[in-house]
Amino acid sequence: MKPLCNVEDYRALARRRVPRMFMDYVDCGSWSESTYRRNASDFESILLRQRVAVDMSNRSLATTMLGQDYAMPLALAPIGILGMLHADGEILAARAAEAAGIPFTLSTMSVCSIETVAQHTTKPFWFQLYVMRDRAFAGDLIDRAKAAGCSALVLTLDLQILGQRHSDIRNGLSTPPRFTPSHVAQILARPRWALQMLGTRQHNFGNIVGHAKGANGMRSAASWAASQPYPELNWNDVAWIKERWGGKLVLKGILDAEDARLAVQSGADALVVSNHGGRQMDCAPSTIAMLPRIVEAVGDGIEVYLDGGVRSGQDALKALCLGARGVWLGRAFVYGLGARGEAGVREVIEIIRKELDTSMAMSGERFIGNVGRHNLAHVPPSHSEEY
Repeated sequence: MKPLCNVEDYRALARRRVPRMFMDYVDCGSWSESTYRRNASDFESILLRQRVAVDMSNRSLATTMLGQDYAMPLALAPIGILGMLHADGEILAARAAEAAGIPFTLSTMSVCSIETVAQHTTKPFWFQLYVMRDRAFAGDLIDRAKAAGCSALVLTLDLQILGQRHSDIRNGLSTPPRFTPSHVAQILARPRWALQMLGTRQHNFGNIVGHAKGANGMRSAASWAASQPYPELNWNDVAWIKERWGGKLVLKGILDAEDARLAVQSGADALVVSNHGGRQMDCAPSTIAMLPRIVEAVGDGIEVYLDGGVRSGQDALKALCLGARGVWLGRAFVYGLGARGEAGVREVIEIIRKELDTSMAMSGERFIGNVGRHNLAHVPPSHSEEY
């Protein structure tokens, strides 16, 4: 096998090893997928300023997020059904993040439960919450995250209704999968994946089955989840969740400066500039294009993170230069998981760490906390903080 040198190499290998219906689930966008593509492509027009004859020794990527020390300003974003990309996927990704000294965020729609991931890790992870119609269930999830020692709650705000994802429709994706001739053929063509799945007991929505009313298995849990989108979600719900949680609160899904100001007023500790990876509203701007004006709007009132389109350490550095306190990896680490399990996630994190470190040095900086707009040679007008 040829050496795996970058995130795209892991994406190609994951495509060969994971059934298409599950890879397409994580690697697609809504409608025309213009936002999905723009998230990544808009990084290309930002240019870094190259410096020479600058002392590049004793470099450090160490930082803090939410008051905790981390090895670098990266985090693994919440991704649903990781356990269908690789057996025990959430456990493996959490272990990889722990080994790298960065946070892992567990999705509400995970295969492995909060408690299961906690049993297989030694450090606190973050938990992502969807607000559902069943308020009692949401409260119970918050309490379970507390009991498991989660150090932050990440509240996703941009899934009040579901965007239409054409790839999922074309693939006939359902939960659990229907064993159509196409699905059977996909699984038989990937025996490594099938054997992994046979070797684990984790096949359900672990946070839902046995906890939500009437959700006793994968099919009933999926049916229950489909009835739970909460279009009435508003800032009063955020206040209720903040009070119920009582700890560090992160608001994910902010893509507008006005909403960012409201996030500061809510008392949240951080926000994530995110458009759900282009899986919700199509024709929305990229997250990197909106980052500068959101940073400008909130000032020092809240920590700002960025999610969406990050495929390299150079992308991460550009986001940090434009004011992000931290950068979240989503699809990038999923490609590693699908390609090589826990080892693949570790390797992708290391690739991005090395790219970030090297690019920081070549930009004339030794400490990640010192990077800023002065390290950029060109920023498109569309990325300006001016309205």
